[in-house]
Amino acid sequence: SNNRTSTYTQVSTSSDHDRPKSADAKKDMWSSMLDSVASGKRLPEKNILVLGGTSESQREFLDGLSAEDSRRNQERQRKQPPIANNFALGYTYHDVLDADHEDILARLSLYLLADPSPSFTPLLQPLLTPQTIPNTLIVVLLDWSQPWFWLRQLRDWIRLLRTLLVSLDADCKEKMEEVMIGWRDRGRGGNSLDGGGVNSTTESDVSLPLGPGEWEEALGLPLCVVCQNSDRIEVLEKDRSWKEEEFDTVLQFLRAILLKHGASLIYTIPSAPSPLQSLIHSSLGIHSLLKRQPLKHNVIDRDKVVVPPNWDSWGKIRVLRDGFDVEAINEGWSLDIEESFEPSPVDNANGTNDSTDERTLKVSGGAVEAYEEIIRDPSLDALQAASAESNGLKLEVSSTDTQTFLGAQLAVLDKNRQAAEPTGMDSSRLIRGRGASLEGEDSVGDEARVNEHIGPVQFNMGGIQVDADDMLQRLKNRQSYQTPEPTTPGTTAPDGGKPQNNEVLANFFAGLVSRGGGSTTSSPKP
Repeated sequence: SNNRTSTYTQVSTSSDHDRPKSADAKKDMWSSMLDSVASGKRLPEKNILVLGGTSESQREFLDGLSAEDSRRNQERQRKQPPIANNFALGYTYHDVLDADHEDILARLSLYLLADPSPSFTPLLQPLLTPQTIPNTLIVVLLDWSQPWFWLRQLRDWIRLLRTLLVSLDADCKEKMEEVMIGWRDRGRGGNSLDGGGVNSTTESDVSLPLGPGEWEEALGLPLCVVCQNSDRIEVLEKDRSWKEEEFDTVLQFLRAILLKHGASLIYTIPSAPSPLQSLIHSSLGIHSLLKRQPLKHNVIDRDKVVVPPNWDSWGKIRVLRDGFDVEAINEGWSLDIEESFEPSPVDNANGTNDSTDERTLKVSGGAVEAYEEIIRDPSLDALQAASAESNGLKLEVSSTDTQTFLGAQLAVLDKNRQAAEPTGMDSSRLIRGRGASLEGEDSVGDEARVNEHIGPVQFNMGGIQVDADDMLQRLKNRQSYQTPEPTTPGTTAPDGGKPQNNEVLANFFAGLVSRGGGSTTSSPKP
């Protein structure tokens, strides 16, 4: 019995001593399992910097980016995320759903800025870090309601971005260089734009050399330009008399400029299907595992233009319309963006121009100057017209009322008719005028006036037409050879003793009438 001892105390003591170690191990095991599950369900986060436009146009862009997902959320009665874009830097988010609308592929964080003022640069700097730069896309919004401001707006945003990116630290700049190297190879050498992320290139891929004008002014981040409300192209045709030449010029300028930055371009119409969603998702490396939508270019339909990155070239731009100097525009754009940052007075909120000296806002030989000489601002044309009218040079003439104009013309016509009416000379006056023409030069004028109104006089003598002028000329020649008859003493012949030619003619015509063989006719003057 002395050798029988209980081990309960020892076992209990040892188990109590080992229990904290086993609890810590179990806690670490559960923590690692939860972390692995959480990391598996963690959503990829993508950032989009939406620059330009108004609060309404920014909402339209968000609607076009999430059109299908929004309809699916409404069917499931999900709440739409709020949009805060009324002051300074706005924000909202959007979940990208898979093709079956069941799984969430990524979450987009959208930062909205409408004013290219350098005072907002500190708000954008915290958004660009070595971790977020590979997953960030820049979108610039333009509107077809004011296409004459497009290059000016693009210039201001590019200047702001260059100022922002230069102010980042060395790590961010190194990361941006890696991103740009990856972007230069996307869509080139057999690589598909929508086939993978930024670092989808491999050593076996063969990269093609860059063409002229490509990636000369890389920003460090991918850029996409969205031209909204392209349905207003018809309005420009009707109201501004735009033709295909103006629309092609706008597209050539945009493509030549965006080619320098490796950017993409797309035209969109509100509430109309467009490849905007595919372009944005492929630019951010978001791809559905169930359904792949290939991104195709389109430069034929003027209201549905799509130019993916790394697709365009100078040769393709020249084909659109002859006479476009792409080299000059390329050099001019470099001059525009190299100038010191001075935002133009074009208010992006309402599109008004508050500056009175327009020449100070243009760089001599720049692309903006060449663009605005062709695509003119209608408000400037209206100001020039008003200035010309104030100086007495009117471009437009106001028309009078139709009835007033016709009444004035009626009075003019009556006056002309009265001046053109004949004086009512009869045949006797004509005969006297013919006879008097033999006496002096004054009678020649009367004869000419008579002939002007009633034309030459002819006689029908036995079926033979005899002209009165010819007859008078023959009588005149005959009488010139005859000796005048002596007069009775104490009397004098009229007109100084000369025979009365009127009486001779009257007797001659009376003899013709008495014979009954002739008649007189008056033919109108041809």
